[in-house]
Amino acid sequence: MRKLAPGLLAVSALVASVLASPTAQAAGPTAAQLLAKLTSCQQISNGKYRTDTETAANIPVCGKNGAVWYKADMDIDCDGQPTTKCNKNTDPWFQPDTAFHDSKGKPLVADKLPYVVVPSASSTWDYRKFGIQGGGVVAVIYNNRVDYAVVGDTGPSNIIGEASYASAVTLGINPDPKNGGTDGPVHYLYFKNSKVSPIEDHGKAVSQGESLAQKFLNEN
Repeated sequence: MRKLAPGLLAVSALVASVLASPTAQAAGPTAAQLLAKLTSCQQISNGKYRTDTETAANIPVCGKNGAVWYKADMDIDCDGQPTTKCNKNTDPWFQPDTAFHDSKGKPLVADKLPYVVVPSASSTWDYRKFGIQGGGVVAVIYNNRVDYAVVGDTGPSNIIGEASYASAVTLGINPDPKNGGTDGPVHYLYFKNSKVSPIEDHGKAVSQGESLAQKFLNEN
């Protein structure tokens, strides 16, 4: 094993102590705190969604003060700018574009940016009428973890529960677009009228998300 110099050992010990300290933990609410506010659903969608083409339509979109949420699975979206992990060879459903673009006008990069896929507007539910837009902040909750993503793409109008390759990685979910994802449950909590600019700045999504999540807890 390669030995570290005394100075590097001191730095390494300092980093370890910082990571272990409570102040190094996420500043926002815990997964349990958020889930405790999502135990009942006031349905705002006109109908319900499927999680996959072969499943029953039993997923409602719910409304809560200042937020919209649903509980579904997570399929993997690899669309956007082609990369070594997301391209037509790794993903048989690959599309080189996303509904919303970055600050340079280019499609998003699915294996770098955590983003959520919202169902395309339909008679079942039109996300645009509920304060949700491209770049909007979403808390994604899975397996006692919370990550903050942005609304980055739209999907089928009858299927719900999809997020980017990077979002899956952050939550410890298999990100492979062919056989990855999870049956969940995954909770998607959208904060109305929020927007991250530039959309590709994940740090801003996290800081805004933590603040909005705390406000959501305080008001509900």
